[in-house]
Amino acid sequence: MNCQALNRRGLLTQFGIGMGALAAQSMLGETLSAGEIDQINPLVPKAPHFAPRAKRIIHIFCNGGPSHVDTFDPKPALAEYAGKPMPGETPRTERPTGVLYGSPFKFQKYGESGLEISDLFAKTAAHADDLCVIRSMHANVPNHEPSLLLMNTGEARLVRPSMGSWLTYGLGTENQNLPAFIAMCPGGYPIQESQNWQSGFLPGIFQGTYIDTQHKEIDKLIEYVANKKLSREAQRRQLDLIQALNDEHRKSRLGDPMIDARIQSFELAYRMQGEASEIFDVTREPQHVLDKYGPGVQARQLLIARRLLEHGVRFIQLWHGQGQPWDSHDHLEREHGRLAKESDQGIAALLSDLKERDMLKDTLVIWGGEFGRTPTVEMPKEGSNQGTMTGRDHNHYGFTMWMAGGGVKGGTAYGATDEFGFKAVENKVHVHDLHATILHLMGFDHEKLTYRWAGRDFRLTDVHGNVVHDLIA
Repeated sequence: MNCQALNRRGLLTQFGIGMGALAAQSMLGETLSAGEIDQINPLVPKAPHFAPRAKRIIHIFCNGGPSHVDTFDPKPALAEYAGKPMPGETPRTERPTGVLYGSPFKFQKYGESGLEISDLFAKTAAHADDLCVIRSMHANVPNHEPSLLLMNTGEARLVRPSMGSWLTYGLGTENQNLPAFIAMCPGGYPIQESQNWQSGFLPGIFQGTYIDTQHKEIDKLIEYVANKKLSREAQRRQLDLIQALNDEHRKSRLGDPMIDARIQSFELAYRMQGEASEIFDVTREPQHVLDKYGPGVQARQLLIARRLLEHGVRFIQLWHGQGQPWDSHDHLEREHGRLAKESDQGIAALLSDLKERDMLKDTLVIWGGEFGRTPTVEMPKEGSNQGTMTGRDHNHYGFTMWMAGGGVKGGTAYGATDEFGFKAVENKVHVHDLHATILHLMGFDHEKLTYRWAGRDFRLTDVHGNVVHDLIA
């Protein structure tokens, strides 16, 4: 014991360790349940509250806010009233908007379900009977920053753990050589940066690991994945020395989660060196698979995601790119057309691959952004758009997301916005309800997956949220 560093709190803690160690002897051999943390290995696999429908998640995040009325929520009235003021009261928007703006894209029915999807996602539409489209999503405000945090953490303003961190805390990981939670975004960070995959007050080991997928070379894709100066044996000896020093430091600062997270991150980085290099190298795939996904960074990161899922990674988030690429305040036809073309083929290939590997049934695929866009055209405003009047403003009143696999009801369109697509009016689904439903599919009661911090039990849905059972098969 380091007596020089011992204070009153440390003395009480040291006395308590003896009793805790006795109890731990009987617990170490038992299976952990959700919410219990093994202090030696916090990522040890854990059992959820009940039998899950899904075992893993891939969240395709269209940051910036894709337009629902141009993708998965057809509105014939927009074409009929295009160029005219919207009848009735127009909801307040972040920026001035004008007349109704008809969609430049064509919708048609797909699959046995007859689900209507625009030609922007014609290849994804081939899987219409697997899609559960939620057309009645709504959030709190029409701003990127709070809406991104709400979608990712369940809280629009304060620091809270992300959904991926909650699931990692609840489930652990099946592969100890890879992070349980990975966030991929080519070119840099989205708005709000790493707060989107933060662990918040949960131990740091549960935070998402960021990968910049603009790079193809493994040593750039995953920095320092290989040590060119030391052998594996030498690295292990060096790491053992560093960890021994860290352990001594930890004894003088008992209960500091940052030290524990640093120690665990060193160990994970060491274990990753062998397996990560292989998994992130998509050139190992046959040419027909590469052709199936298509060219470009979106195709590559979707293929990487499939390989990670196969190797036991629990939660993968795929961002379209740095900043807010789907934020089409003007030139929507051109910009949405470009973005959809970059991702449509890869999404279709991912769904096909998961089905061929019998993985879609227990893999939950989620698609969407932080909000939608207005059915009215955005008016010119200095610094906002170029004055072309060919774009849409942010819309949190009503938007669309879809899920596939993982126990959801495929070939379904749930809920509805009004006839123009401005507000959710039927079977409304708030972001908290979506989170509650996702956790349910993963085997969790969202009211019971909690963590005590600052004197109370916190959860992803805070004091809100209802499971939408109609979305579940």
